Amino acid sequence: MRFAVSMLSLLGIASVIGTVLKQNQVYEDYIIKFGQFWFQSFEKIGLFDVYHSLWFLVILLFLVISTSLCVTRNSPMMLKELKAFKEGATEKSLRAFEHKKNYEIPYDHAATKEKLLSFLSAKNFRYKLKAHPDGSELIAAKAGSYQRLGYILTHAAIVVICFGGLLDGNLPLKIQELLGHKKIETLDIPVGEVAKISRLSPGNPSFRANMTLNEGAAGNTAFVRIRDGYLVQDLPFSIALKDFRMENYATGQPKSFESDLVITDPALAQPIATTIRVNHPFTYKGIAIYQSDFQDGGTNLDFNVFNLFNSETQKLSGAIFSKSDLGAGAHALKVEFNDFRLFNILNLSPDGKGKPRNVGPNITYKLRDQQGQAREYVTYMQPMQIEGQYYFISGMRETVQDEFHYLRIPADEDGSLESFMQFKSVMLNSTYYPEIAHRLASATFGNKFDDATKTQFEQSVVQLLQTFAKGGYTHLAEAIEKRVPPAQREKAAQTYVKMINAAGFEAYSMGLAAAKLPALKLNNVKNSEKSQRLVLDSLNAFSDTFFYGAPYYLQLAHYEQKQASGLQLTKSPGQFWVYLGSALLVLGIFSMFYVRERRIWLLIKPSAYVNINHSQVLFAMASNRKNLDFEQEFKLYSEQLQPLLTA
Repeated sequence: MRFAVSMLSLLGIASVIGTVLKQNQVYEDYIIKFGQFWFQSFEKIGLFDVYHSLWFLVILLFLVISTSLCVTRNSPMMLKELKAFKEGATEKSLRAFEHKKNYEIPYDHAATKEKLLSFLSAKNFRYKLKAHPDGSELIAAKAGSYQRLGYILTHAAIVVICFGGLLDGNLPLKIQELLGHKKIETLDIPVGEVAKISRLSPGNPSFRANMTLNEGAAGNTAFVRIRDGYLVQDLPFSIALKDFRMENYATGQPKSFESDLVITDPALAQPIATTIRVNHPFTYKGIAIYQSDFQDGGTNLDFNVFNLFNSETQKLSGAIFSKSDLGAGAHALKVEFNDFRLFNILNLSPDGKGKPRNVGPNITYKLRDQQGQAREYVTYMQPMQIEGQYYFISGMRETVQDEFHYLRIPADEDGSLESFMQFKSVMLNSTYYPEIAHRLASATFGNKFDDATKTQFEQSVVQLLQTFAKGGYTHLAEAIEKRVPPAQREKAAQTYVKMINAAGFEAYSMGLAAAKLPALKLNNVKNSEKSQRLVLDSLNAFSDTFFYGAPYYLQLAHYEQKQASGLQLTKSPGQFWVYLGSALLVLGIFSMFYVRERRIWLLIKPSAYVNINHSQVLFAMASNRKNLDFEQEFKLYSEQLQPLLTA
């Protein structure tokens, strides 16, 4: 018994873990969340698929066998007790009861018996009579005997629930896997190329699989995710996605989504058209089809591609889950388009207390080099307002375990990247440096210094711009450490930064002029603060491009969204048994806790001291739970019998 209770407790803990910890996720997600050590520890004991782990199924099997034997052994005795009135109790045993009382009654035996039977019937007690040779008669009564059924129902419920768990635990698949008849597929290959040993037949008795359908597509296979791989579940029918609809809140967050499906089966005279939505599945041939999620279905994408280290631009087209090429030769990159999100809800307030809002679409992609190394990028289509200024945002990370590092490119007054790209082109083109240096010298010295001083200053500016163009502020800091004594580095850094800021202003104006856009004016006081911030942000963005990890910036220009519906298909023969066991468990617990078994014995004897026509009654009462309710009930019955028998 103690061991069985321990196993039930272990199952309870395991069920809590299986509920809190998301089951059957991609292993990379677990590694990111828990780290390599804890991932390996949890994976060894099967916490990522608790309900199908071998130890969980073994415990269920043990409880089914153990509890079944317990019920088989004890039920006959309990049923016998349930039927028994215990009319064989003797006067001696009744007088030994703690709860008893004697009455002298001015009625004969028959009248006394009639009054007592009426009393018991009024209290809903069932009774049985037994006459003794000495003329006495015992009335044995009971109520609440079905309380004993609670023990049987509760133990039977455990058997039924565990049996249902075994059915849904797909124990036959575990056995086939142990015997080598089934093998988990770990390679990402087309479903048609998956070997038979990694496929499950349509007659598989229990499974939980996933299917993703693009609008207008159909399929008759689903994927059962197991550990670090999968099995292909062949279906006895085909599912087609006719239409997918999603309703959003004003913030852009999904409110509800549903799919129009068409079920095709050779056994059907005509296809079945149905609509499923969250928590409203459709069941066919014992397979429940749930609306589980949604994802991109191959959205078409058009990009403007800016080369960050020269003035080249180009067009690029692609689609989610497809690949495109950028560049040529040894520096060529493969673009892998992974995801498109139409709505992105972010809180951009400085203190984080503002209201989240939709910042528009973004695209997630990877740039893979010739050696197979890839960096992941997430780029937002529209500029975001941060602290009063609009920026184009693009994040980069080396691995999925890393956080994204973001490049912020300031948007111009037209909300575009054109001004920054012109500025970047000027900063990278050394032919502009003499003109920038000359403008700075004229603005700084005017006619106060000779030509030699101005020439030396201009050469310093050109050299400074050349250094900055090779690596931004980081490269400039390295140059200061190499060339400037430690005591003078801080002052030199401040001077160089001021010169870079002034040069950046001129470069920005020259870039706008080259693009035939309105140029910034140093003497424009009204826009001075705004212009200075724009130039400083542009210089920071230019410096950050050297750490962006790629020579290209992909700006999403146009998209044609296509969506896919995520379906979960479940065949659960154990569901009925689990529900049945749960109902039995509720009934059993209710019977045990809220139904009290009470027994009453009333022994009627002729009076030996008063008159032959008078009687004596011995009233005794017992209960399986002696609590305050029983004490009050005995007192009440004792008081009610007194006037009834003496009136």
